[in-house]
Amino acid sequence: MPLEIVRNDITKMQVDAIVNAANTALRMGGGVCGAIFSAAGADELQAECNRIGGCNVGEAVITGGYRLPAKYIIHTVGPIWQGGSSNEAQLLHDAYTNSLMLALQNKCESIAFPLISSGIYGYPKDQALQIAVAAIGEFLLSHDMLVYLVVYDEETYILSKRLLSDIER
Repeated sequence: MPLEIVRNDITKMQVDAIVNAANTALRMGGGVCGAIFSAAGADELQAECNRIGGCNVGEAVITGGYRLPAKYIIHTVGPIWQGGSSNEAQLLHDAYTNSLMLALQNKCESIAFPLISSGIYGYPKDQALQIAVAAIGEFLLSHDMLVYLVVYDEETYILSKRLLSDIER
């Protein structure tokens, strides 16, 4: 399965597309979203996002990569954690699946994801990791693409490696 979990800065990934953990208005935010906008060129990227208009939770849209090494930025909106009883798991799964399908439609051979919804949206990291790995794994059963899950902090990286080793066993 061509899924690799790496500890890196997503804006530096040498892939066809990187995924932005976006908000529904497709406005520059903080965290991963702010880093991606800044590295890509915030004014140009915001202008293209404004033309698109918005994105619903669980869906995905695509823009150019501008100054990033990636050709494209796929913007997806994950759910805000509300305790787990508001369809958050399905919406998060959809965010990954719809991003992957958009990458496939645009002939991407490689893609890098952040851990969607696990920052300011408050999704528990262990649950977010399980959903990410499940959604990506389901996609890779019938499609060929190199997929990176990019984590920034050491704690999440260790958690992700533990999860992958459990799955491999």
